[in-house]
Amino acid sequence: MAEAGTKRRKVLAILAGGLVVGVGTAVTLAAWNDSEFATGTFAAGTFNLEGSLDDTTYAEHSDAASAQQLDSVQFVADTSNMVPDEVAYDSFFVRLDDATSIDGSLALAGTTATGDAAQYGYVVAAIDPAAVCDATTIAAGTVLGEGASLDANTASGTVTLAHGDGAPGASVQLCFAVTAGADLEQGATATTTWEFEATSDDAT
Repeated sequence: MAEAGTKRRKVLAILAGGLVVGVGTAVTLAAWNDSEFATGTFAAGTFNLEGSLDDTTYAEHSDAASAQQLDSVQFVADTSNMVPDEVAYDSFFVRLDDATSIDGSLALAGTTATGDAAQYGYVVAAIDPAAVCDATTIAAGTVLGEGASLDANTASGTVTLAHGDGAPGASVQLCFAVTAGADLEQGATATTTWEFEATSDDAT
């Protein structure tokens, strides 16, 4: 009987030892666990284009209804004063506004015209903001649009728009040259609207 009791105590001792070992293993595993946490705050940037006739007073011209009328090339009132092969020049300035936080690019998105659009051709090029808008600067500039008719475009150039880090970005001068056709008819009148589209560099 004593021997049986001794064996039972040994079994219990072994089981007890096993439990102790098990608990010890659990503590050891927990000590090897570790965590790292990271958090981030995300906000959208801003991107907005504005335009000006004089590179001083800027405003929004976001649709055809609010399009800026060029001051020298007045296609409704003054085209009756043009003669065949005469070229009229005018400028329009664009820039990214002071809230814009992303660079971009500018392209001519489209042109629409009414009236005798086929009687006039045009070229529009991006030139230095301080340059005089004329045939020489257009030839040296980046052509964004060109058409044998006011409602056509056979060019596809783009120009960079830089944001200003809390200030307006650098301005871009768009120089327009509108040429009366060699067969211009007396009293031929046309109205055209050009749409320029700015796209942020980070857009996909």
